[in-house]
Amino acid sequence: MQLTRINKYLSEAGYCSRREADKLIDQGRVTVNGEVPEMGTKVAPGDIVRVNGKTVANLNEKPVYIAFNKPVGIVCTTDSGVEKDNIIDYINYPKRIFPIGRLDKASEGLIFLTNDGDIVNKILRASNNHEKEYVVTVNKPISSTFIDRMGMGISILDTVTKKCEVERLGNYDFRIVLTQGLNRQIRRMCEALDYEVTSLKRVRIMNVLLDIPVGEWRDITEEELSTINEMVTNSIKTYKAPEPKKRNPKYDEEKAEKFNSKDSKPKETPTFSGKSKSRRNKS
Repeated sequence: MQLTRINKYLSEAGYCSRREADKLIDQGRVTVNGEVPEMGTKVAPGDIVRVNGKTVANLNEKPVYIAFNKPVGIVCTTDSGVEKDNIIDYINYPKRIFPIGRLDKASEGLIFLTNDGDIVNKILRASNNHEKEYVVTVNKPISSTFIDRMGMGISILDTVTKKCEVERLGNYDFRIVLTQGLNRQIRRMCEALDYEVTSLKRVRIMNVLLDIPVGEWRDITEEELSTINEMVTNSIKTYKAPEPKKRNPKYDEEKAEKFNSKDSKPKETPTFSGKSKSRRNKS
């Protein structure tokens, strides 16, 4: 009889990541056959697992991998009871998915969502040094000293940030590539140098570029996912990408051309950076 740790079961069922599952278990919100399990409990085929009283079934659904351009004001949480402006309700995807990592409420840009709990740990694992690229605007002119110090590392949160690539884009704008994910890292780094972030956009995660308007999502392609697997060779590979599905019904080539022609900014950043109204996928 094959036994599975409860956090892995919830992850493989597409309910949440293992880390989030541990929190649910610790909060007493998970039951196995009507009883609250201890951390590390294993479940067997036929066991009934519930979260908040609702049964969670591992139906071995096809994995989903989504790239989403998060608008400012949307919170990266799966708990609609805690935050009404949460990312899950905003996207309204027909299957249960959850975000990989976070992006501040005041920030915008690229974030992944999936129902594959295993890929979360692989991408977020600090030792893998996965790159995340941002374009940032601050409240006063940028000096060469600011760029140098940001790149060399800043003392925040009782540590010194890792050395990183920083490039000035304009008087108030710069590009930065991080390989770690401290809480509000870029904002705290700027604050330490007496600068205030007025705009922050994530334009790349690993090999995936931001190429869709604000508020839209698309499926991560098989080629992109294959490269992600190569980047996490020290971890177990995630599933093969599913067959391509229709993009967000509200996003098509005609709209993309219209969007680019009317609202795109000068090619100062490696991303689709036009202004558009946030549009939800209601399919």
